[in-house]
Amino acid sequence: MDIEIKKLRSQLHGRIILPNDSGYDASKTIYNAMIDMQPALFVKCKNKDDVAKAIHFAKDNDLEVSIKAGGHNGAGLALVDNGLVIDLSEMKSIRINSDKRIAIVEPGNTLSDVDKATHAYGLAVPVGVNGNTGISGLTLGGGLGFLTRKAGLTIDNLITAEVVLASGEIVMANENSNPDLFFALRGGGGNFGVVVSFTYNLVPIKNVYAGPMLWPIEKAKEVMRFYDRFTKDASHDLYGFFAFLTVPDADPFPEHLRNKKVCGIVWCYTGSMEKIEEVFNPIRQFEPPILDFVSEISIPALNSLFDWLYPPGLHWYWKGHYVNELTDECIDENIKYGSILPTARSTMHLYPIDGKAHEVSQQDTAWAHRDIRWVQAILGVSDDPKKTDVIKNWSKAYYEAIIPYSSGGGYVNFTMQDDEARVKESYGVNYERLRKVKAKYDPENFFHLNQNIKPAD
Repeated sequence: MDIEIKKLRSQLHGRIILPNDSGYDASKTIYNAMIDMQPALFVKCKNKDDVAKAIHFAKDNDLEVSIKAGGHNGAGLALVDNGLVIDLSEMKSIRINSDKRIAIVEPGNTLSDVDKATHAYGLAVPVGVNGNTGISGLTLGGGLGFLTRKAGLTIDNLITAEVVLASGEIVMANENSNPDLFFALRGGGGNFGVVVSFTYNLVPIKNVYAGPMLWPIEKAKEVMRFYDRFTKDASHDLYGFFAFLTVPDADPFPEHLRNKKVCGIVWCYTGSMEKIEEVFNPIRQFEPPILDFVSEISIPALNSLFDWLYPPGLHWYWKGHYVNELTDECIDENIKYGSILPTARSTMHLYPIDGKAHEVSQQDTAWAHRDIRWVQAILGVSDDPKKTDVIKNWSKAYYEAIIPYSSGGGYVNFTMQDDEARVKESYGVNYERLRKVKAKYDPENFFHLNQNIKPAD
């Protein structure tokens, strides 16, 4: 294969990294340190033509392929043992048209990159809650975050994608061009091709009133009931995700709270600052928080608020559900496991999926569960590789306990490799339609290292 690699190298704008090269170890290091694979080579692409050439090379040499952009996915799907990694991490262009309120973003960017670029214009893409997250994987899986209730999922703000197909052909996907592919890309993950640019509508949001409030773990039942009731009819300007967590042993947290298990809500309010007291007084009065860090903050600062706590290189095991109703029984099970977090960084989040996200039809995008209220993320996290089994066992037990209260399926971006059987359930009514799109654009299932949708027969 040496001759073929030499030939490919001469054709690329980017570069090739092999196991003996100095950049190899850095290239195979991804966000989840639990994943350790040994690819045969990385193709560090600089443009869409490099991607097409890498695809042809992989096919000609019968190599399995993975796609790496941000490398943030918990299941480690960015890497492949003994195969070829199409690495998009150096494709970092961001072009903004502030008059039209659109951004054209290449797949190597993180949420922090996108936030920084759009914030300069007083605009934002509705994205996630961790600045380290790659924009590509987040978008293809759906994309949920602090602006979901106000402006919808990330995919609801995607207007065009440029895609390199399994054939090597480069096409545009939007409402007018390849609309079936556009439907599938919005939530269908990396099943249908390599997206080499995303065009987003931007929303005019610059600063918000946001941050965490914490309560004692003993008050969790009251907080969850209040949270459920209060947010159900709240303005779409108000967002808050619920969490069980351990207070970090670091500034700016007060010493008397550090290392204590608590529950909390991370709020984000996009409305008029003149209404702050009207909106937040009922929250602060129902049960005074033991910590209140809610204040005016920029979108980039909010979306990277917890990056220091969850840097790359930790060990992760993710599980998740779609949840529609917080019954007393469901709350009790959550408190049972939320009270015994196995490590200081392990946590559980309930992300609201309502408001603007509910105004999109289930048939408009691959994301089928438009009627649910929450995405639940059960996150076992440790900086100690010896605790891998501990975080896995807690996450799995917690996940099993919530199954009776799940509405079926789960957010594909929180799906691990051992969750493949849930893919059909996660796509629900859209699954068979997605299989037909897969059969059209990738009939041989060339792109299968993902939450895989197998082609229709």
